[in-house]
Amino acid sequence: MQQTQIDALGDQLYDALTGGRMLAPLTEQHPDMTVDDAYAVQQRLMARRLGAGEKVVGKKIGVTSQAVMDMLGVYQPDFGWLTDAMVYNEGEAIPMQRLIQPKAEGEIAFVLKKTLQGPGVTVADVLAATEGVMACFEIVDSRIRDWKIKIADTVADNASCGVFVLGDRLVDPRDVDLGTCGMVLEKNGDIVATGAGAAALGHPANAVAWLANTLGALGIALEAGEVVLSGSLGIMIPVQAGDNLRVTIGGIGGCSVRFI
Repeated sequence: MQQTQIDALGDQLYDALTGGRMLAPLTEQHPDMTVDDAYAVQQRLMARRLGAGEKVVGKKIGVTSQAVMDMLGVYQPDFGWLTDAMVYNEGEAIPMQRLIQPKAEGEIAFVLKKTLQGPGVTVADVLAATEGVMACFEIVDSRIRDWKIKIADTVADNASCGVFVLGDRLVDPRDVDLGTCGMVLEKNGDIVATGAGAAALGHPANAVAWLANTLGALGIALEAGEVVLSGSLGIMIPVQAGDNLRVTIGGIGGCSVRFI
């Protein structure tokens, strides 16, 4: 794709984000769009956000679980950027006017104490570089109408990231089996999703290693102090005003959020 097309699509996504509007799938406008093109559009979108004063605080990995792959019809992981404008704290209320068509995912967040940069990052490297893990919600939100996305659509749209909520407890990753820890997600008191750490590319630290190596090929590091969302452990749950959600992950802790 030409740079002018890439910039135009990034600007369309930024305007949709800030205006609370949906777009037709980008892959309908440009059927020949590649994943590399989509990451270039993502960079334009993020340049607009950072230019407006947002600051990068971490990265996210998307489409890591079979459940989400099946829901979206997208069958490879992707990544996006987290900024300070996306952060909510445990128990805080998220106003629905900030979002367009949100869905909640229960995840494990990694807080890094050392910088990781591929190639060659292993699970052991990830665990050694991690200050702690915590339960979290990623509230995914697509600017593409009705979630009619292909891989290039979600990549361009910053991996469909909306906002995220960090839990109330930071745990040493060596004190919990991240592969087998169970997740329970409750919505308004009812269990609506379950999963386990292994849903994220077999092990959440595998997902973080994949991200470090993928970004390393682009000359980008996972920086000390950043938060990395390692991917959904179950299905995505649609939310609306009035909903109260809680996710609990065995050995790690919980995270709650409400929508107004």
